[in-house]
Amino acid sequence: MKASLLLIGLLSAGVAIAAPPAPKKEGIEGKSYRWNAQEGEKLEALKLKGDKTRGEEAYEICGACHLPSGAGRPDGTFPQLAGQHTTVLIKQMADIRAGLRDNPTMYPFAATLTDPQELADVSVYIESLCIPTDHGKYEGADAAIQISKGKELYEKQCLECHGANGEGDKAKFYPVIAGQHFKYLLRQMTEIRDGHRRNANPDMVKVIKPYTNDQLVAISAYMSSLTMPGAMCKPKADKKK
Repeated sequence: MKASLLLIGLLSAGVAIAAPPAPKKEGIEGKSYRWNAQEGEKLEALKLKGDKTRGEEAYEICGACHLPSGAGRPDGTFPQLAGQHTTVLIKQMADIRAGLRDNPTMYPFAATLTDPQELADVSVYIESLCIPTDHGKYEGADAAIQISKGKELYEKQCLECHGANGEGDKAKFYPVIAGQHFKYLLRQMTEIRDGHRRNANPDMVKVIKPYTNDQLVAISAYMSSLTMPGAMCKPKADKKK
């Protein structure tokens, strides 16, 4: 707990945190890459039952960037996490810890999670948080046009996996995208298309590889407009601990 509070204090103060570099594991750029291989601590964590009380304590270090509510930052620097599937959260954290997904900002913090049980705990806590209704959306004067264009693309090639309301698929490790920030979605879609998201699903890469920058803007604008009835809430004032 003390270590977590110290890291939060350092981060809040804008102090760089020294940490060992992330390991490097072969990703989509390699011929032997298998998306979502069921192995290592990820497989162990997926088999465990998470504890929300322990997860809330472990999440304290995450809340410094992603906020206690899990809302992240509308400017897209940190994603909205609340309500995300435990399977997706465990996979992404395990991939970052293993050096399969490059995220030098998050790696020092993900590395503080001690074992597969803590991965399971923090993930079940995050999944229990309601998705904020207020998040970063596309705000251009042509928003209605962009959302309309994006809707057409989404329903043609994304709906089957991510769902009509952006609910994703927990069993298949497809993330919830409802309530996600526009700028974060656009950055991730661009990185996946351009081969920089090394733990990406090859099937998704094939879908969006032909997309132009303008098409990525449109589809991201539409995805950030999606809502999940019954799973979203107005933001509450973050509790100070």
